[in-house]
Amino acid sequence: MKNWPTGVSKELTYRLGKKPLHEYVRENARQTPNKIAYIFYGKEVTWQELDDQADRLAQFLVSQGIQKGDRMGLYMQNCPQYVISHYAVQKIGAIVCPLNPMYKEAELEYLINEIGARGVIAAQELSPMIINLRDKAPTLELIITTNYADYLPPTPTLPLPSELKLEKSIPEQTYDFQKIISDYESLTNHEQIDIDDVALMVFTSGTTGRPKGAMLTYENALFKTAASVHVNGVRGDDRWLAVMPLCHIAGMVMGVNIPVYSNTPCVLLTRFEPETVISAIEQYQVSVWHSIAPMNAGLLNVPGIKERNLSSLRKNLATSFGTPVTAELAEQWKQVTGGCQMYEAAYGLSETHTCDTFMPPDRVKFGSCGIPVYETDLRIVDLDTGEGLPPGKHGEIVIKNPGVFKGYWNRPDATKETLREGWVYTGDIGHISEDGFLYFNGRVKEMIKCSGYSVFPEDVEALMMDHPAIAQVAVIGVPDEVRGESVKAVIVPNKDYVENVTEDDIIEWAKQKMAAYKYPRYVEFRESLPATSAGKVLRRLLKEPSNQ
Repeated sequence: MKNWPTGVSKELTYRLGKKPLHEYVRENARQTPNKIAYIFYGKEVTWQELDDQADRLAQFLVSQGIQKGDRMGLYMQNCPQYVISHYAVQKIGAIVCPLNPMYKEAELEYLINEIGARGVIAAQELSPMIINLRDKAPTLELIITTNYADYLPPTPTLPLPSELKLEKSIPEQTYDFQKIISDYESLTNHEQIDIDDVALMVFTSGTTGRPKGAMLTYENALFKTAASVHVNGVRGDDRWLAVMPLCHIAGMVMGVNIPVYSNTPCVLLTRFEPETVISAIEQYQVSVWHSIAPMNAGLLNVPGIKERNLSSLRKNLATSFGTPVTAELAEQWKQVTGGCQMYEAAYGLSETHTCDTFMPPDRVKFGSCGIPVYETDLRIVDLDTGEGLPPGKHGEIVIKNPGVFKGYWNRPDATKETLREGWVYTGDIGHISEDGFLYFNGRVKEMIKCSGYSVFPEDVEALMMDHPAIAQVAVIGVPDEVRGESVKAVIVPNKDYVENVTEDDIIEWAKQKMAAYKYPRYVEFRESLPATSAGKVLRRLLKEPSNQ
């Protein structure tokens, strides 16, 4: 364990033993029933309330025929209802399937049918898109809707975004979350759950293709959460701030899992708004938060930031998306906060429940992703031969640890390609330094990273093909100084539309059909796309200028 931080045990011991995290919720409620678990714009939810409400929702799900192994979508922004739903679903052995609240109807139709979801718990403002899928998604039987304001205090302590001011309504043929909690008793028959059962299914492209469900177990979640808590020196008196989306695997670890495992309160915000984040840190004495570097850069530019009191912050785990986590940025942040240490959070991916590495706080190396966490084998292999490479040599990053997923839902070929003898072949290029630090150098796979979000070319292409003017389309990522990368669509138009459609027409259409981070910012028309003799489009050649 080269460069292991001083004061951190070299062996992982689980705080309450090796059991699913919803059992940690229950134990927190037994041991500290009145301790605050989550704070939502001033509304405090205790561990007793969280556990009880998760039990009541679980009982309702059982009454509606939801069983162990069924897939349940969660389609909400960050809110207490999300956390309650996550643990309610897992308490009955069903599988949590996060749905990004930025998804549009066409994307949801594909994803819900891909996993055969039995039900979806959706925020009120998003629910029309789920309701519209009733006739397009044969397995979808149950829709629960919730209004964020149901979990607001009479007098909010922080500025409210627009979706928290929405007047409540309950759409027809849906069930109201608040009424369920009010009307149903706690769960009576507890499902027999094995630590190795699938608990979570997150959507990822793997190395190629449209999104598929990566099957993660209760143990995967427990292991990565516990490892993250212990290597990062989380204390019993810490207070967390969760701004990153809970539907993302990293946001989930930091906002859904770690507060439960560590029995520490967490301030939940639906989105990143600089003034709200600053006020939350000040009011609630937040000590730890997970950010992406552009958030920190944005806060540093807030007028009067040096006069604000951010001194409660002691640790800032940050991720390089668009803006890298540099020594200069970390020093500026340290000065503004009065000493908060900021460094790269981790390297990881959905297939390993993320957080495969961590940064030793006493040996920070900016530009690196840190060193492996507990029980983690991390290798760099030659792209052609698969042979292991020595320090300093660039190759594919492969990982083995107790966080490794079980495979992709109903995708044995994709599973076989990515998961080999317990090793996850990440499709990422990196190298390991002589002193054991991992450096990420790029992606083998053609996934595009836009503002920290993963965009899969095949997914955008499939959605774009619904436009009548498009005969062929290929999607690539192009550099973007602000967003890291942006999506570019290279299109062969149908002959009837050659003179009747513009680049702006396509962009505006796509904007209405896809999540904001995903729709193409650039469009180029061509007469043909470069392809192999078998017809496979060669996207890499599209990054070269057209000769037209």
